[in-house]
Amino acid sequence: MARHTPLTHEEFAAICARLDAGDPSRQDLKAATKHLAALLVHRAPGASVEVRIPPFAAVQCIAGARHTRGTPPAVVEMDPLTWIALGRGRLAWSDATIRASGERSDLSHLLPLDVI
Repeated sequence: MARHTPLTHEEFAAICARLDAGDPSRQDLKAATKHLAALLVHRAPGASVEVRIPPFAAVQCIAGARHTRGTPPAVVEMDPLTWIALGRGRLAWSDATIRASGERSDLSHLLPLDVI
């Protein structure tokens, strides 16, 4: 899995302004998705849960058993707009459309990640 690096506060704020204006580019969605994924990995390091935000990111997080091949024991998947809204605190976990399975797949205690 690729290692993601967070954006600066200013870079993320500029992307969020375009998101809020309803005019994000594909690159904005990609950058915001990867930024929030990097923050998640920083907040909850590990490899027992795989978080997938296709087509932009997939990261492993949360301490526990590590998987290396095949389907991991816990998978969380959602679209980029849902991920960004969750990460910014604009959407509650309970209100989001998320595909999640396995132990530790509830990430609500880790959210929001970056409030702008």
